[in-house]
Order: sequence, then C-alpha cells, then structure tokens
Amino acid sequence: MEVHRLLGCGFVEPVYQEALEKEFAIRGIPYEREKELTIRYKGSTLTKTFRVDFVCYNKIILELKAAKEFSDEHYAQIYNYLRASALDLGILMNFGNTSLEYERVPASKKWRKDGSAN
Repeated sequence: MEVHRLLGCGFVEPVYQEALEKEFAIRGIPYEREKELTIRYKGSTLTKTFRVDFVCYNKIILELKAAKEFSDEHYAQIYNYLRASALDLGILMNFGNTSLEYERVPASKKWRKDGSAN
C-alpha cells in the first residue's frame, strides 16, 4: 500500500516492481525477485521456464499488474504459476487504478474459463 500511496497509478509494472523490492528490504520481508521456476510435464522438466514477479517468505507468489482491471488472463496466469510451482498461495496486485487492488488467490481454488473461481 505504501508503494501505491507514494507513486500512485500510471507507471509501468517494472517501476512498481522496483519500488516494492525497496519496500520489502526496508521492512525486512524475505523475497526473491523474478524468481525462475521450472515446469514439469509428464514427469519431465521442460527447458522453458517462467519468472514470477516475487516469491515472498518462500511460499507466496506475488504477481504485479498495472492494468485497468484484473482480467481472465491474469487469473489464469497466477493459477498456472501456483500449479507449476506447487506453492499454495498467490496474490495478484494491481497498481493501475487510483486505489490499489489486490486479491488473495489460494491454489485450492480452481480457475474456470468464465474467469471465476470456485
């Protein structure tokens, strides 16, 4: 919330990512920025990897957005990250509006094609 309070909306995602990294360091929050994770397919590890914006406390994926609103693609992305990483919790955080938006996304929820979770 501090990052959004000081920067407001209107910047691109990497600006918020860098500011949030500084805030984590100031507050002593353990994190890894742009953590590279592997994808398993039928018992094999794929050579193609993906990077999540942050992994905090070695167990929470934090995915940043600077968009007008969360989209189905944002939810599908974080659910895929959770499934591929075997982590249990993700947080979508959107800096693209005048108020900071965030949503806690447990891996136990299933994403549906209509964009909702059950």
